[in-house]
Amino acid sequence: MDSVSLHPLSDYIQLPVIDFSDQCLTPGTSKWDKVKTDVRKALEDYGCFEAFFDKVSVELDKSVFEAMEELFDLPTQTKERNVSSKPYHGYLSQDIYESFGIDDANLAEKVNEFTQQLWPDHGNKRISETMHGISEKLAELDVMVRRMIMESFGIEKYIDEHLDSTNYLFRMMKYTPPRPHEEKKLGLPSHTDKNIMTILHQYQVEGLEIQNKDKKWFKVKPSHQNSFIVMVGDSMCAFLNGRLASTYHRVLVTAKKTRYSTALFSTPKTGVILDSPEELIDEEHPRVFKPFEFNDYRDFYNTEAGFAAQSTLHAFCAL
Repeated sequence: MDSVSLHPLSDYIQLPVIDFSDQCLTPGTSKWDKVKTDVRKALEDYGCFEAFFDKVSVELDKSVFEAMEELFDLPTQTKERNVSSKPYHGYLSQDIYESFGIDDANLAEKVNEFTQQLWPDHGNKRISETMHGISEKLAELDVMVRRMIMESFGIEKYIDEHLDSTNYLFRMMKYTPPRPHEEKKLGLPSHTDKNIMTILHQYQVEGLEIQNKDKKWFKVKPSHQNSFIVMVGDSMCAFLNGRLASTYHRVLVTAKKTRYSTALFSTPKTGVILDSPEELIDEEHPRVFKPFEFNDYRDFYNTEAGFAAQSTLHAFCAL
């Protein structure tokens, strides 16, 4: 893996790029083991990496972008029909940022329920198929990455149980450009994601920034249209007993053009207790976190103390 390279006289970072497009990329092969090593190293060094993944075709990518434009152009009262009993899962709107959420987006019937919320009479078959298509493909990537992480830490025996205890949230995001007198605007403040893993995709307009180990911020410039930024979330950090750190990131909007992005979040199912396997606890790596249920953690994040904490995870359950 190449060490980090910065563009001369700029604050861009080139994350490690890892290719997941090989049709022969299956567990047990030498190719798999090579990619697995690269994934582990990238996540240890940066907490994230750029995945090249051509299973998301250019056509599908374009369809997602066009569908987002159509969705965000709907009247506000229509968009507000995208509701969920879970925090941050339905439609959100704040300042220059707005977003939609689709729960269990890898399941066709759940995506249909989303479009049925917005178009109660007939749904929207085209948009349903597009959003289900992208979510299904990215869920494949998520499973590969998580399988590699767990193999690399020698906890393969927990893989099936781990994968069965998670579901997916797909979010579509829009950032309105800053006003003419504003040079830049914070679209999303600095945070770590609370879920297991996040797969982000920026459409045409940049804005994502990550913080490195030295607490410096860098802009992320994807190297290819078919690339996705894969990040560690707090739940994976806790599950791995802190062996991988979750990524601090934010969105800074400077362009005079509307920014669209998507994210697939793998999330623990309700009732699942996040607890580090005994194989990851020893003298060199004592237990870092108390076991917890994800909804309790998300509820804590929504409190004043949780929101104000520099590390919500440590504030909530560090020993």
